[in-house]
Amino acid sequence: MKKRSAIDRLDSFGEDTVLGLSVKTLVAMGITVATMVSMYMTLQAEVNIAKELPLPVVSRTEYELKEELVREAVMETKEDISEIKDQMTRIEDRLYELKVGKR
Repeated sequence: MKKRSAIDRLDSFGEDTVLGLSVKTLVAMGITVATMVSMYMTLQAEVNIAKELPLPVVSRTEYELKEELVREAVMETKEDISEIKDQMTRIEDRLYELKVGKR
């Protein structure tokens, strides 16, 4: 007997075809679809509400404080880099002295 392809099997579907779905399965599918539609509609409503809300206002004081904080962080980093460079110079000097001392 020759195997039928998927397209040949689709031709056999008609009004009299029995799929074998139980009532329980149909109810579960209906509930799932209803839940998804409900979630989508709720999400759309929340998005529309969020679009209407005013933008948060950043006060001048808040902006200045944040800017000052960033500037302080940059200056501290600059000082740390300076200290690290000094330490590197001392280490290089010590290594040079050790290298020259061994000759």
